Amino acid sequence: MSNLSVEMKLWRGALIPSSVVGILGLILATLLRGQSGLIGALFAQFIVLIFFAIHLIVSKFSNNLEPMMVMVLAMTSYFAKVLTMGVFLLVLMKNTNREFLDRQSFAIVAIAITMAWLAGEIRAFLKLRLTMPLPKRD
Repeated sequence: MSNLSVEMKLWRGALIPSSVVGILGLILATLLRGQSGLIGALFAQFIVLIFFAIHLIVSKFSNNLEPMMVMVLAMTSYFAKVLTMGVFLLVLMKNTNREFLDRQSFAIVAIAITMAWLAGEIRAFLKLRLTMPLPKRD
């Protein structure tokens, strides 16, 4: 694991707990809501995975950029993700009926996976032990 990049370590640290939570969410949603719960949970996993994968891809490409460019890139990608997410959710909710996609399963599984992803990413980050260069004193 020491040969992996920082982004790959964060990806791995976040993907494992979010996958476990996602699988549990799939099982519970299917047992409680049937096929519509399964479809809702699957869409939730897809959306959360895409949302957070874009973040790690952007951070991978911004390694050697100036801090202001990193900020511009981060804000642009955040805006694009939120806009894309909103459009996707609007289209999904307007074009599917409740018998096909259970909205409650979708919401609960999306929130649970998001919490697991963030917890896993934070845990992986805390284990990285990155060294930060100190400014030189005159």
